[in-house]
Amino acid sequence: MNVQFSRSQQKFLFILGITATYIALLVWLDFLKGPKLWDEKTYWETILQFSDRLIPSLNDLRNYGELNTPLPFIIFGAIEHLFHQGIFAGRLLNFVLSISMVLIIGWPSRDKRGRAILCVIGLFFCPYYLFLSGRIYTEMIACFWMLMGLVSYVHNRHILSSLAFILAIASRQYMLPFPAAIATYEFIVAIINIRYFHSISLVEQKRWIAPLVATLSIFGWIYLFQGLAPEIAVATRSVPTVQETTWAFAPNTAINFLAYIGLYIVIPEFVLFQPLSKLRRLRQRWRKAALIAVALLIAYAAFPPQMEAHGNLMNLLDLLPNRALQMSVLYGLSLLACLRFSQPNLMFFIVLFNSLLMIKAYPWDKYILPLAVAFWYWQSTGLEGKTDKITYLADRSFRLSAKHLGHDRERDNLEAKTHHAGENLECFTDWN
Repeated sequence: MNVQFSRSQQKFLFILGITATYIALLVWLDFLKGPKLWDEKTYWETILQFSDRLIPSLNDLRNYGELNTPLPFIIFGAIEHLFHQGIFAGRLLNFVLSISMVLIIGWPSRDKRGRAILCVIGLFFCPYYLFLSGRIYTEMIACFWMLMGLVSYVHNRHILSSLAFILAIASRQYMLPFPAAIATYEFIVAIINIRYFHSISLVEQKRWIAPLVATLSIFGWIYLFQGLAPEIAVATRSVPTVQETTWAFAPNTAINFLAYIGLYIVIPEFVLFQPLSKLRRLRQRWRKAALIAVALLIAYAAFPPQMEAHGNLMNLLDLLPNRALQMSVLYGLSLLACLRFSQPNLMFFIVLFNSLLMIKAYPWDKYILPLAVAFWYWQSTGLEGKTDKITYLADRSFRLSAKHLGHDRERDNLEAKTHHAGENLECFTDWN
């Protein structure tokens, strides 16, 4: 039986569900007054260092004992400086930011309707979202600014988007892939327009220049720290081996990250959104799927995933009887990610850049959280299929070339092959 709800009913159910979820979370977290957990202990010490004044000095920014960029500590420190409410105030800020992001992603507006509610359910499949929502960790502030960057980008507010991404990078270095992916994607679109259609708009170039500026802001922090993190933090904290030297990389960590994507993003999406249609599309594109599977198998042989890693997935894998079965599960999850994000649209580049960044990180599935927030926001807007401009523009240029040369057969075959991309032309026009 197909049950449909009106928009007012959807709003009521959304408010009811979110209220119940966050009240339960508040109770579970002892109303944000529980003891400090794990990194909260050292984070709170750093926050107190920034609480002496509202505006930190350069010396404060260079000499604090954490490996990530300082904006969350500055914000938490300012709150403590003003209100003196201890760790509760910082936790409350993260709690409010978490609810705010859920409202941005899940509010069933006229355009989003019930799809947005499903996207919030998908976001909650990532256990770190609710787990960190009431703790004084830095991820919530970083994810909030990253989401503001995406929202501004969608609404063509590119300067605001750039500023939001700069603040996201100032909160956590691993927010870097999001503006970098947008800059790369929009730059390729601009090059295709210039190369094949001799079309250039100087005003439109801000679509890639603005996120590029945000991406380059990371070098300001590298210059300030004289490295990837403050010198004191590097000397006193446990730093992953791959981060001890500039040119050390761990490609197998990217393989781990693909498995996290498969578990926390692809599987929930498959369950929530028309699984049968996805299976039919996969069957129609079996040759491409086979090539991806072989390529991934070669990558696994060259860079086997790290089994000494943090997170829920590795805890689950420890329950399996042998290493071969563990590797098979990781391969299957990674393959799901590769198959899902194989079209050269914006989300493909966001996934690619996030995965590449992991070659400089310790394998921990907590790092999937920003990507999960970005993905479910993108799904809630329904824009993913409308950002396949690269495929559309490239195929259109080939069609024009075939028409110019009079190759009717080639043109007909290509038009049939690119019918799906052509259907989105009106969507591109509407979005931009």
